[in-house]
Amino acid sequence: MKMKRLIAPLVAILTLTCPALAQETAPEDFQARYERLVRNVGYSGVGVETLLDRWEAADPDNKAIPMARFNYYFVKSQHAEIVSKPGVRRYLGNQPTFTLKDSDGNDVNYFEEITYDEELFGEAMKVLDRQLAAQPDELRWHYLKITALTAYEKESPDMAAAELKALIERDASAHPAWTLDGEAASSETFQQGVGEYCALFFQTASPASYEYFREISERMTKLFPKNSVFVGNLGSYQQVVKGNDKQAVKFYKKALKLDPEDYAARRNMQLIERRQAQAKAKKK
Repeated sequence: MKMKRLIAPLVAILTLTCPALAQETAPEDFQARYERLVRNVGYSGVGVETLLDRWEAADPDNKAIPMARFNYYFVKSQHAEIVSKPGVRRYLGNQPTFTLKDSDGNDVNYFEEITYDEELFGEAMKVLDRQLAAQPDELRWHYLKITALTAYEKESPDMAAAELKALIERDASAHPAWTLDGEAASSETFQQGVGEYCALFFQTASPASYEYFREISERMTKLFPKNSVFVGNLGSYQQVVKGNDKQAVKFYKKALKLDPEDYAARRNMQLIERRQAQAKAKKK
């Protein structure tokens, strides 16, 4: 059964024309007006901040406003540009936007890179920190902060990893009554969220992110020894980062013993077996 992803992609920038705001809006109508405006101009477009100010003045306790504030500051802080990265085949797990030849005929890959305005990004973090202080057991605020920090830090997600590690240790020591979007969140839901961040660190494919992937997977394996995902992660680390297929297979076999339906572990084992068979065939 396919599980719903818990960690949504961060919002993207849109640049369209802003419709005029109505002179008067009832508190219950602001949500719909905000959603229409965002569809037209994006999360940080012209008129959004004014609408948020009016919405908050009319309905200060509305729980949707902090999320809208975060989206406004976070998206407004972003600046996208295309940069060349000679010798780099993938950047943050992404394929090149396009490739050109240099004067010697060598490929030069170009990638889209997002940079951040420090002040606006800081405002986005302040919104999340206020919500975390008020709702420390709501996972959505933790997820948003870790995801935003991962995007901001790029190849070296040190602060993001620290936030995730702190979340794991709090779960282990205090066993909070986690919620996700206001609904009770099970231990399985918590484990799935951590697993998605491990996948994000692995996809980033930098030396630092690979090490965080390993550290967090090892810790989660100790805390949740029956979860095959984190055991399989250790196999992926050995296979991809260390190039140690023998050790990788040991972890994959252990993961499959825990869950015979673990698709990633089974597929990775098959890739290793196929590569080993091809190597043997070449020797004959």
